[in-house]
Amino acid sequence: MARKFGKNDEKLNYSAAIRELKQLGPERAYLLWGPEDYLREQYLRELKRICLPEGEDSFSYHRMDGPELDMEELRRAMDALPFMTERSFIELRDIDINRLKDSDTLEKLLGDVPDYCVIAFVLGANYEPDGRLKSVKVLRQKTKELKFTKQSQGQLTDWLVRRFAAAGKGIELDAAQRLIFISGELMSGLIPEIEKVAAYAKGERVTVSDVEAVANHIPEAVIFDMTEYIAQKKYNSALSVLSELLADKNNEPIAMLAMLGMQMRRLYAARLALDQGLGTKFLMDDCAIKSDYVAKKLMSAARGFTLPQLIRAVELCAETDYKMKSSSLNERELLKEAVLRIAAGEANGEN
Repeated sequence: MARKFGKNDEKLNYSAAIRELKQLGPERAYLLWGPEDYLREQYLRELKRICLPEGEDSFSYHRMDGPELDMEELRRAMDALPFMTERSFIELRDIDINRLKDSDTLEKLLGDVPDYCVIAFVLGANYEPDGRLKSVKVLRQKTKELKFTKQSQGQLTDWLVRRFAAAGKGIELDAAQRLIFISGELMSGLIPEIEKVAAYAKGERVTVSDVEAVANHIPEAVIFDMTEYIAQKKYNSALSVLSELLADKNNEPIAMLAMLGMQMRRLYAARLALDQGLGTKFLMDDCAIKSDYVAKKLMSAARGFTLPQLIRAVELCAETDYKMKSSSLNERELLKEAVLRIAAGEANGEN
């Protein structure tokens, strides 16, 4: 079977996957999934272009939408001969492969796909196949699996430069890094932000100020900024950020606390690295951080805390998580209290 690009936690080499598709032609069956839905749709578009060069038609293109899969309908689509084209293409959208009832029939069907037919299981960005299930094992054995992962910082930066160039703008490196940081690493989320920033920027080159003015800030980035303010002793700014987070009813306190806890653990690791004379590489390896930009910001912020303060901050996040999940206390007030106590610099039970 062909090598699987991007399976499990490996970074997808998208260029290599596209190159293989163009050079070797399509496989008979695919499992396409993962958080980077922009790349998934780009790959699917190229796959369909190769299979259906004249475009979709009712004879050679068949689409079935989930969550259930009708095995008999799939069989009929597989048996349908293509018309005026070399291949037929079957697109199976959002099938819940974790709940397929007849894995044996599926295994037989995928084991006997006609040479003129290409089948693609296309799963949503938030879908996670359960590798313990027989249905998923069957699909992984009988298809070419591509997990569309977030791209590296370098790949995203190069892509951003090309997107801005297409919009008639250049972009400074620190502005590109800041946009990725505050708006997230998913291309599908970055595309509308690129359009907004490019339309807003007055000069030929996009600056950090342009990005800050109009780009959307994901909650993880906002919480990161809040802890930076605390490290810099800018408590009013930190509390202002917290108030904005709490005012947005779409922000669940438990989810925000989880982000805060992760941030304090990473700051703790950064403080350890500083105290022991270790660099950003240690921090990136220890915390699985892919961005040198993020690692440097963590190292800088960690200088504003002592190690005992960060140990206590991690403990406070754990204690607050327990209270949220085991009591009827107001979750937003609990989160606010945790942030205030972290800002107060508690260490070993002392302020």
